[in-house]
Amino acid sequence: MCPRISCLVPYWQAKEVLRMTGIVSPFPEKIELSGEGLVLRDWTEADRAAMPDLFDHPDIAYWTPIVSPFDAAAADARLARSRALRAEGTAVLLAITVDGGAPLGEVMLRRAAEGSEIGYAVGPAHRGQGLAVRAVRVMASYAFEQLGAEQVILELEAENTASVAVASKAGFRLLDVPLITGEEKGRPYALQTWGLDRP
Repeated sequence: MCPRISCLVPYWQAKEVLRMTGIVSPFPEKIELSGEGLVLRDWTEADRAAMPDLFDHPDIAYWTPIVSPFDAAAADARLARSRALRAEGTAVLLAITVDGGAPLGEVMLRRAAEGSEIGYAVGPAHRGQGLAVRAVRVMASYAFEQLGAEQVILELEAENTASVAVASKAGFRLLDVPLITGEEKGRPYALQTWGLDRP
């Protein structure tokens, strides 16, 4: 399944911290990453029809902040948000594919004052192929090699056993830091932080 993507501070405040500390710099206009038998590419308008099948699922609704139900309007909003976050230099959201074609899920890299965070969601029909582990590894390599990150993190709930397995298989270790607590979609959550250091 997928780790919850969260912010430790309000979005507007995080954005201002990033601006003041000089962390924000533009992401490239086009990104395509290859490795681990995957091609991570930009979302396009042509993907709009496929997105509900990937994201409109109880697991994704429960474990992530992705809107539910996820319909055509939600797809339009997510595409627009992806473009806005890229333009601000805050985050990049890429479609997970095996050959640059049909999207099978999404992987995200969010740059924030507290570090570089990766999140992901894999469509229910495409699980069991190691897509999440491989996509996380490819995105982590991008963060290390192209963005100069010293560490990347995953924030996830201990009860989300599938995501704990992904973190472990991708080489992340549980960090000895306080839990991140909050409430989303009417339920409380407590997030562990898992880290992977630059090789």
